[in-house]
Amino acid sequence: MYYGLVANINDVARLAGVSATTAKRAVRDPDKLAPQTLARVRKAIDELHYEPDEIAAALRRQHNNTIGMIVGSIVQPFFALLTRAVNRAVRQRGYTFILADSEYRTDLELELLQKFHGQRVAGIILRSGYGDPNLDYLRRVQRSGIRIVEIDHIYPDSPFAHVMLNGKETVETGVRHLMSYGHTRIAALGDYHPTINPDERSAAFPDVMAAAGLPVPDDYRHPIPPVEVAAYEATKRLMAVPHPPTALFALNGSMAVGAYKALKDLGIRIPRDVSLLAFDNYPWTSLVHPGIDVLEQPIEEMGRTAAGILFDAIDRDGVATERRRFSARLIVRGSCAAPRSELQAVRSR
Repeated sequence: MYYGLVANINDVARLAGVSATTAKRAVRDPDKLAPQTLARVRKAIDELHYEPDEIAAALRRQHNNTIGMIVGSIVQPFFALLTRAVNRAVRQRGYTFILADSEYRTDLELELLQKFHGQRVAGIILRSGYGDPNLDYLRRVQRSGIRIVEIDHIYPDSPFAHVMLNGKETVETGVRHLMSYGHTRIAALGDYHPTINPDERSAAFPDVMAAAGLPVPDDYRHPIPPVEVAAYEATKRLMAVPHPPTALFALNGSMAVGAYKALKDLGIRIPRDVSLLAFDNYPWTSLVHPGIDVLEQPIEEMGRTAAGILFDAIDRDGVATERRRFSARLIVRGSCAAPRSELQAVRSR
């Protein structure tokens, strides 16, 4: 019997000797069919190599069973781990997963959002970028029935559901850790900037320092994008000022890599000459000597939570509204110690 180049559900029904409604039920609600009937339909599906027409189904539902995710940089381990956690949760629900990289740019982010909107995805998990916010377009997307959850970084005054680290609380933990060794000259990588680096942590750092009675000198404040190469150059500049910091606080994992490489290239020893504290418990931080003190984010739990909020909204056919904040865990390995007053001599030797 000839059923055409691509089998459809009616072909399956004819071969199995059942109605089209029964054949559809075998695909969507198999538990509702008698075992013998289900076995006949599944045998027909195997013989015809039938696959459901997702496009037609999406047109009926006004969206497809796809979740889109936009991250800041796919080369950063943080986003790799976050993506894996979200992808696992999406796969368990039988949805398709699409990942896109905005390179931290809101102009590129807008293009990606438009593509996701055009594809009628069921939901979007967004790590918002830096630049002019896309809030108006996101509101339009949400009004069309697509659920939105922001993660890791949010736009100011964002009305959407989100999953975030408690940035200020974690910066406070880091500053207290460095102060416990006697550090007062602490520099963060990097300084707050409304478009280059408007991250919550960089915004919180000077306030946390001020609350502790510690100044942040102007020559410690370098707005840089949150990437390794920028942190490398910023670290070299910081260690060349007349009164360099005795402790560096890298506000993300990629910045920590850049800072570590710069210190090694300068011949500055950790922690004898300068202490280094970093966000994110990347594998390398436990392999170097001394190991790097880190503030570990619960990345997998954050990813699962974001997916859970999204699917909860899908299941109840509503808007995602839940907002969750997580705490980081301080892991001490030996990269922080009491400051030396002779660092200038070390630099000039």
